[in-house]
Amino acid sequence: MSTTGDVVFAVSDGVLLLDVAGPVQVFDSAGGYRVRLASVDGRAVRTDVGVSLGVDLALSEVDGDVDTLVVPGYPRDEFAGVVPGLVDGVRRVAAGARRVVSVCTGAFVLAQAGLLDGRRATTHWQACAALADLYPGVRVEPDAIYVRDGPVVTSAGVTAGIDVALALVGEDRGEDRARAVAKYLVVFLQRPGGQSQFRARHAASGPRSATLRRALDLVAADPSGDHRLATMAGALAVSERHLSRLFRRELAMTCGQFVERLRVEAAQALLESGEEAVPAVARACGFGSAETMRRAFLRVLGVSPSAYRHRFRLADQRSAPWRPVS
Repeated sequence: MSTTGDVVFAVSDGVLLLDVAGPVQVFDSAGGYRVRLASVDGRAVRTDVGVSLGVDLALSEVDGDVDTLVVPGYPRDEFAGVVPGLVDGVRRVAAGARRVVSVCTGAFVLAQAGLLDGRRATTHWQACAALADLYPGVRVEPDAIYVRDGPVVTSAGVTAGIDVALALVGEDRGEDRARAVAKYLVVFLQRPGGQSQFRARHAASGPRSATLRRALDLVAADPSGDHRLATMAGALAVSERHLSRLFRRELAMTCGQFVERLRVEAAQALLESGEEAVPAVARACGFGSAETMRRAFLRVLGVSPSAYRHRFRLADQRSAPWRPVS
């Protein structure tokens, strides 16, 4: 039988600090968990930002079953080349764990250990394509914040470790306890939307095509402007077909989808920082009407503009005692 509340983090040099610190803080704030860090050789590890983390034991010293094994991630240039001993240690400990959790690119460690074969999984959105290419037996879900497939739970980039840890606390200790921890940490208990909400603005600096970069710059400079495909193609002196092909090939979305997502991002900023009514925000961001913006928010974020503003302000205004959960 596994030990309830026994959580082991498998770490190695280069581990992303927040991948470890976020979930550890959640479990500690919830109470009732014994959290230990284990490295390949039992020695302290150096994180991606140069901060050293002390560990409690070596992976080989983890005796008996544990309740939860957590595998944090590594920088994007290193996720395919982690220490072999880490993979072996994770595979051994996972065999006796009630559940196995990865944060961010920790999914690559699980995949190398054979723990994701035939399973659904996710990772940081920038690494989803690489995960699918390297491990074709994994069914990658690129828009999920976290994915549960049997006893294995994989989560998206960095702060998604907080999301998945809160979900696990909710399962183990009840939703009231998870809600109290979320309030203490000033985060959503369940954030709106998936990973797609983080992609559009980043894409503006990523395409290889100079023509597409110019197109994205036009949209980013004025989200409320006329950015229909025909208008943009005319401004760039290219055919609509060519421009449409560039959007699909390099961004995996249509011109209209990109424009909609940039407008949603612009509206998010206004809803978070201002007092303007929703119809005024819709007009300022190029939606034309509040209803059009509402439908766009539901498609992109999975939540309405009013609900988004409400959730953001609840998180922003929360306050709590130093340790709200005993």
